Amino acid sequence: MTKKNLAPKFNPSEVEEGRYQNWLNEDVFKPNGNKEAPAYSIVIPPPNVTGKLHLGHAWDVTLQDMIIRQKRMQGYDTLWLPGMDHAGIATQAKVEEKLRHEGLSRYDLGREKFLEQTWAWKEEYAATIRQQWEKMGISVDYSRERFTLDEGLSDAVKKVFVDLYHKDLIYRGEYIINWDPKAKTSLSDIEVIHKDVAGAFYHMHYPLTDGSGKLEVATTRPETMLGDTAVAVHPDDERYKDLIGKTVILPLVNREIPIIADYYVDPEFGTGVVKITPAHDPNDFEVGNRHNLERINVMHDDATMNERAGKYAGMDRFEARKAVIADLKEAGLLVKVEEHMHSVGHSERTGVIVEPRLSTQWFVKMQPLAKQAIDAQRAENDQTINFFPTRFNDAYLRWMENIHDWVISRQLWWGHQIPAWYHKETGEVFVGTEAPTPIEDWEQDTDVLDTWFSSALWPFSTMGWPDASTEDYQRYFPTSTLVTGYDILTFWVSRMIFQSLEFTGQKPFANVLLHGLIRDEEGRKMSKSLGNGVDPMDVIDTYGVDALRWFLSTGSAPGQDVRYSDDKMKAAWNFINKIWNASRYALMNIEGHSIQPLDTLEHFSFADCWILSRLNETIGKTTELFDKFEFGEAGRTLYHFIWDDFCDWYIEMSKETLASDNEQAKLVTRSVLSEVLSAMVRLLHPIMPFVTEEIWEALPQTTGSIVVAPYPTVNQSLIHSTIERDMNLLIDLIKSVRTIRNEMNTPLSKPVNILVQAKSQNILNVLQENQAYIKRFGNPDELVLSLSIDAPTQAVTAVIDGADIYIPLDGLINIDEEIERLKGEVDKLDQEVMRIDKKLSNEKFVSRAPEAVVQKEREKKEGYEKQRQAVLERIETLSESNK
Repeated sequence: MTKKNLAPKFNPSEVEEGRYQNWLNEDVFKPNGNKEAPAYSIVIPPPNVTGKLHLGHAWDVTLQDMIIRQKRMQGYDTLWLPGMDHAGIATQAKVEEKLRHEGLSRYDLGREKFLEQTWAWKEEYAATIRQQWEKMGISVDYSRERFTLDEGLSDAVKKVFVDLYHKDLIYRGEYIINWDPKAKTSLSDIEVIHKDVAGAFYHMHYPLTDGSGKLEVATTRPETMLGDTAVAVHPDDERYKDLIGKTVILPLVNREIPIIADYYVDPEFGTGVVKITPAHDPNDFEVGNRHNLERINVMHDDATMNERAGKYAGMDRFEARKAVIADLKEAGLLVKVEEHMHSVGHSERTGVIVEPRLSTQWFVKMQPLAKQAIDAQRAENDQTINFFPTRFNDAYLRWMENIHDWVISRQLWWGHQIPAWYHKETGEVFVGTEAPTPIEDWEQDTDVLDTWFSSALWPFSTMGWPDASTEDYQRYFPTSTLVTGYDILTFWVSRMIFQSLEFTGQKPFANVLLHGLIRDEEGRKMSKSLGNGVDPMDVIDTYGVDALRWFLSTGSAPGQDVRYSDDKMKAAWNFINKIWNASRYALMNIEGHSIQPLDTLEHFSFADCWILSRLNETIGKTTELFDKFEFGEAGRTLYHFIWDDFCDWYIEMSKETLASDNEQAKLVTRSVLSEVLSAMVRLLHPIMPFVTEEIWEALPQTTGSIVVAPYPTVNQSLIHSTIERDMNLLIDLIKSVRTIRNEMNTPLSKPVNILVQAKSQNILNVLQENQAYIKRFGNPDELVLSLSIDAPTQAVTAVIDGADIYIPLDGLINIDEEIERLKGEVDKLDQEVMRIDKKLSNEKFVSRAPEAVVQKEREKKEGYEKQRQAVLERIETLSESNK
């Protein structure tokens, strides 16, 4: 078969074109069907069908793809199952926004027509997501793609809800919940983001009914006072003991409410008197329950005041706040207003301030489920999950130990409609997987379930559960590894764990790898408001997908955030270009020549033995680091081997052999080049799938796709620590000679005398046996290797481990001219330091410029000062030698 040649220049778009479709046509992403092989499975964290994928998604799928590609090459029967999430609130908000632009609301359409529109939205954006997955090169099995609202997952959701209900783990109750007045739906605690905002404490007087005085209370939400049903004091507070049991007149409403005693009140805080509004505050709700207080809701679901708010009915909550304060002031009941910053809950989805609100909702009773999950994690047995990094194990346990009941109902239309029906006449509640009959007598609950309720079942519902006999469930569940961001540890990961333990009796995954967030170059979270977001598709268009994947996979340690920068992307592209050029060199020297398996060859050169030893050490280290999900370290290991060992040294050393007349040596070196290049691209393939496939297809001895090629394994017989030690000596010597040449401004083209005094006979033997390399890379006019050197009085010296190096100054440089040149360098560096000092002494620059920019200037100054000191030391050395 004719092999393709690599193009003279690396062009990522040409390399990527058509490649993904070829893989799909060849079905290389599907499980291999080998039942004798161990199974390895991953379910993709389903992206929301709300828009384009961002860099965080790109990072997420890159890490998963790296894992599954490596395991596939290692012979595992791999399944990477794709899918998407219906994302109830987020998707409904997007569709409603689209309708608003058309002058419509969901109520104009009705539930059925609105859902038709939402399904159309889903199909459009699901297609976009698949195109982006394709561009990222992710090796998922599309034949198994799932959606959280598909028929199979809907069956699983119904069963879980019904079973939990009949186990008394789901209940319906009236509680204070987090309410999103824009989306008009309840929120769970973890869907609320707390932000510090400027607010105030409003102090007001509540007159005692008997006219004997008044009580001072304070609140941050004076509009809720319209729903007060008591004021409370601490039972042991001597100031108010005689008032307990009396009543006050609620200002503006003129309603008589009691003074109660409750240990909830902190007598040290404020006046020690607290207004109690059971329908609008979670703590007040509990106090109200203890004292059998009425619950008065004074707001509509859009946060406007309702008829219970009297004259303020119809006002927005914040307008009502201003009006209430104005009326209290006019009535002489406003004591003072204290401005302060306080933490206020905002809806994660819509951004509006959340309103604590009394509402009838469906809840999951979490204590029994959480206990089961905690016990399993602490048992340290086969149900214990491995967290990477391990610190997230503690974060998970803390969350589970302090968990609250989970409000699972949402006042939306897009989602899993709650499988509960109410009898139209009796009000009886029926919960079941099928509707009761005759259906005409029943009305289904209009609410839908929290999106996380269905995604909590994702690892097993996607495998066919509740039918536990399906082939996929039996083969691939529990899954092997979950990869996701640390920001949804509580949202999603914890819920998958307790639901899986409850319904399958097994943990949902063996490992959880948690990565961080993508931030901009200054460390800020990417957001629309800051305008610092980066579209991964734009990055791919500029640098290629392999460069993006390399940056994402090697940019940070597990659990840490990563900062995006164009400089890092350029460095990633440069690395791939280096690989491309090295591959072209190897292939050009291999093409048309005989290549043989290494185990059939003899008489390997020193350089051949060294690179094979380094290759096998790299294989072992990379595999070990992949197993620990330490991809940044794995990348650095590969980078060092490819750039330093292979490109900078072995390729250059191979030229010595390939230019010789020794045909046997050339056969060995060509075979080694082929072997190293083959192993190198297979090691890189999980990270850089496109460019490695292109190189793989050009290798003379390869067949089939690299996707299913065997991952390299360590050949211990090729690892030689002695050879590596000796090569390190040789490299140190050559580097020292080059450093001296560079410092003396002497080009490599100019021969110089090199004298090397070895510190032992073994070291001398190594140097003598490999002096051809020293001559090639050092260009000596005369090379002296000896155990004893008569050191010249005027020479530049270097000391390495095992030898001393002398390069006589005579003939190397004109010392006087060099000193003058170096003095000019000092002057230039002084000017640079003065320029930066002037900038850093400018208060406007330091105070207004971003901290990262200021820090970069400080680092530049430090670098110039170090260079200046090094040049001064060189001048001193030359001056001494010239005396």
